[in-house]
Amino acid sequence: MERFSPVVATMQVTSQESSLSELKELCDRVLSQRPLILASNRGPVEHQMSAEGRPEARRGSGSVVTAFSLLTHSSEFTWVASAMGEGDRVVTQNGQGSHLKSPLPGHKINLRYVVTPRRVYHKYYNVLCNPLLWFLQHYMWNPPYNPNVDASVHDAWETGYVPVNQAFARVIAEEAKGSEQPPIVIGHDYHLYLMPEFVRKEIPQAVIQHFVHIPWPTSRYWQMIPNYIIKRICSSLCCTDFLGFQTPQDRRSFLDTVEELLPEAGVDRQRNVVDLDGHQTHVKVYPLSINVAEVQGIANSARALEYQSRLEPFCNETNIVRIDRAEPNKNIVRGFKAYELLLSRHPEVRGKVTFLAFLVPSRTHIRQYQRYMDEIQQVVNQVNKTFGDEDWQPIQMFVENNYTQAIAGMKLYDVLLVNSVIEGMNLVAKEGPVVNTRNGVLILSESSGVHHQLSEAALSVSPTDIEGTMQALHQAITMSPEDREHRAAALVRSIAQEDITHWLTRQLTDIASLL
Repeated sequence: MERFSPVVATMQVTSQESSLSELKELCDRVLSQRPLILASNRGPVEHQMSAEGRPEARRGSGSVVTAFSLLTHSSEFTWVASAMGEGDRVVTQNGQGSHLKSPLPGHKINLRYVVTPRRVYHKYYNVLCNPLLWFLQHYMWNPPYNPNVDASVHDAWETGYVPVNQAFARVIAEEAKGSEQPPIVIGHDYHLYLMPEFVRKEIPQAVIQHFVHIPWPTSRYWQMIPNYIIKRICSSLCCTDFLGFQTPQDRRSFLDTVEELLPEAGVDRQRNVVDLDGHQTHVKVYPLSINVAEVQGIANSARALEYQSRLEPFCNETNIVRIDRAEPNKNIVRGFKAYELLLSRHPEVRGKVTFLAFLVPSRTHIRQYQRYMDEIQQVVNQVNKTFGDEDWQPIQMFVENNYTQAIAGMKLYDVLLVNSVIEGMNLVAKEGPVVNTRNGVLILSESSGVHHQLSEAALSVSPTDIEGTMQALHQAITMSPEDREHRAAALVRSIAQEDITHWLTRQLTDIASLL
């Protein structure tokens, strides 16, 4: 069974090992000078209650956990996260609130959980973080109709978002008490925008970095929520020493927002520095990436090879593949409509080009997501009914959270469609090329965060342009073998050069410059 294309097979493993060695050396040097405390809403270990009523540890999920997995196995630091469920609360209570050694094999890190009243956490997470901030930052609102910022939103800010962020800062301050030197505090994402402000008050000499994983919209779009909220968010983020974004556009939008809403701040666009109340914040761009060796290892595992053999009967002469969470901003319906248009305009491809879609159910308790999944199913049924027959179904859809199966699917694509509306970064666009076996072509949305890095070797499309996406699909499936190979090789080179070790090394290098 074929494993990797010649392009991937000849990647320099020695170079990857060298980068890992340099990262380990840098991390050891930094941690010898200051303790590190990493904070995120979702942590690297989640405790589920067993049938016998005992908490059982398992690896946490999410991009932050994946991104830092290299360091969790090589360096000792403390990870502060929300107690997400009853198991986390139980182990915290048993540990009298102190940090705990991670029970997962290979982990060197300590854990510390932030326990807040369930009602407070509900307001923070289910009223403020996801329906308000996440939707705003992905431009997912329909402004004439939503959002409606009523008293419940104001209350969720004051009695949910603010106190949870304060609680994180208190736990971090408690953790820092046992150290001779003030810590390095690295915070993540939209859940913890106010944490830098509170940490700076508690530990003035801390080195604080915060990384925003999702897009930062324009200042005008931010103005659709109450002014005091966005001003507080911006002023808090300006308490950091380093503030990281996925793309140059996100950085520009942040500087615009600060300039518009915090006139007392000095914005130096040459150096990308904000000066507020005598404190300087360096605003950086750190595009998130993948662990290339780990992804390739999964793709070559026995389990992935088994999934590959199961998927091959669904494959065709040419295969279009997409891997997404079933979320509106992933633009799945328009992608299927572009394929439908391809089958209509180019009848010669019918029966020869199959679309394999691997979709992960997401936020199924939110009404908008339920409706979107219904729309996806409707368009799939329509395409299969119109163009399919007993021998061929145009769209094969796999709806489950099965990462290994998705990786196996990536190996089989001739075209990988990533046409998301707006998102911080899309790691599927980086995972696919490094495991693909067919010199597949990447079709990439111009508004995806990954477009800045990979656009030269991809076919670019506007996410709303169904006609243009159909034309890109046709161009991809009719492209010459030489062009396909050239583009595939260029994608692999770019991704390998800026992998997860590169992402971590750049941030630690910046932090080291202040020590």
